[in-house]
Amino acid sequence: MILIEDRRSLAHDIDTAHNAGARLRLACGIAGIDERTLQRWKAHKGLDQGDGRPQAVRPTPSHALSQTEREKLLSVANEPRFCAVPPARIVPMLADEGVYLASESSFTRVLRAQGQTAHRGRARAPKAVRPPTTHIASAARQVWCWDMTYLPATVMGRWFHLYLILDLYSRKIVGWEVHDSDHSDHAVHLVRRTALAEGIAALTAKPVLHGDNGSTLKATTVLAMLNWLGVKPSYSRPRVSDDNAYAESLFRTAKYRPEFPAKGFADLEIARAWAAGFVHWYNVEHRHSGIRYVSPAQRHTGQDHAILAARHALYTKSRELNPSRWSGKTRDWSPIGAVTLNPERDSIIRAHSDDNHIQQLAA
Repeated sequence: MILIEDRRSLAHDIDTAHNAGARLRLACGIAGIDERTLQRWKAHKGLDQGDGRPQAVRPTPSHALSQTEREKLLSVANEPRFCAVPPARIVPMLADEGVYLASESSFTRVLRAQGQTAHRGRARAPKAVRPPTTHIASAARQVWCWDMTYLPATVMGRWFHLYLILDLYSRKIVGWEVHDSDHSDHAVHLVRRTALAEGIAALTAKPVLHGDNGSTLKATTVLAMLNWLGVKPSYSRPRVSDDNAYAESLFRTAKYRPEFPAKGFADLEIARAWAAGFVHWYNVEHRHSGIRYVSPAQRHTGQDHAILAARHALYTKSRELNPSRWSGKTRDWSPIGAVTLNPERDSIIRAHSDDNHIQQLAA
């Protein structure tokens, strides 16, 4: 059914095109309706009252339950033995007694008409599991992603554990630690130290910290620390591997660096030294492809706008000097705007930010 507002808009556009010389049939075809549909709307007040099908009076089907049968059904459903039992169980129980009153759907319709479809029994009514809310970062220190990955040791079967916290907006690694065990105390210490280094206490709006469903990141001690810091935890959906894509992409970048030891780390100190060197390279020297090839540290401090503006001026000047070498516009050096984690509908993202340069999930 087409809503009355859409009907009026279509009719107005078609009339405008028809008055301008367009054929009515072709104009209706472009609008997605038939010419006779438009005629019916105008002839039967379809543009004033809308679609009449929901308000149409239809004859009662011949096989519908009679009033006596409906009252009998309600009486049985409200018996003490059935007061906490749903129709899906009432019907089979009656069938075992050799009684058939109506189907499960008929029971449900009658109970709904009487306002008796509330959840029966003491158990809580089931709730639909909704996907995670889209997290949108329009500035640094708004959304963080964290995860843990394994670093191989030279001893077979031994691993070191690398914890990283990534700022979603700037891609800067704002916190990291390497330990020889996977324990919630390490995660507690990391998030507390990162919050102190980033000055979270002085922020009015605390950041969201998104991670996977690992037991370490969901431990009670970790949740207590996040609550004390005012940081809101967020977790990936079960069995959805790409809900924390930024952190996973960061780990791949780390393990494919040339200096990453293919045969593993000899001890914990060597692993920590490598991690410190990687974090410095990634934050300061690395030109990230997802943020117009500026470093995460430059974007984190807001220097990327001036750097990208200088690049744009350089390209514009080069094009003016040799216009024959440029077939179109210069390279796009406009700053990347808001960054989304687990994007849902575009309307949600547009409602959050007026910036047209919203970046989708990137590696």
